[in-house]
Amino acid sequence: MGEVMQLKTGSEGIGVAGRRFTKVNEIIERHGRTPSALIPILQEVQEEYRYLPEEILTYIAVAMGLNPANVYGVATFYSQFSLAPKGKYVIRICDGTACHVRGSEKIKTALWEKLGLSDERKTTDDLRFTVETVSCLGACGLAPVVMINDRVYGQVTPEGINEIIDQIIAEEEGEKNAPEEN
Repeated sequence: MGEVMQLKTGSEGIGVAGRRFTKVNEIIERHGRTPSALIPILQEVQEEYRYLPEEILTYIAVAMGLNPANVYGVATFYSQFSLAPKGKYVIRICDGTACHVRGSEKIKTALWEKLGLSDERKTTDDLRFTVETVSCLGACGLAPVVMINDRVYGQVTPEGINEIIDQIIAEEEGEKNAPEEN
């Protein structure tokens, strides 16, 4: 996992090394330094950075007085956590029985072709999109189902997923080109 960084503590709290991790410090202080706070801390850190950088995992361990290997173990045990950067839009394709039977594999193939991704490369270079398969999204009646961030799309087709991606891109481009309000 890399070397453990030494932290200076005192009346100022976590010292020089901690200044680089101001947001992480805020998250730790909000949740507390008990072992039971580790998962909520990791969740919030991942939300902030879109993944769990190795140096931040080590920092959290030292700041909380935990073994870095244990923190790394938690971060790698739960599938919700990622040690690699994820895109702004995380696309989860359900691969459960109902979705698989109704063509989820074709949706995944269409996404890979559109975004230039594969099983080995799940995130676009610009960190805009990440494609993942999941065992169930809990909406079997809408199969095949895709979830993009917190939005669920049912009865998706390969053509339909391409349209959804085009719409996301167009909306982002529109936001970039929109005149600023004074």
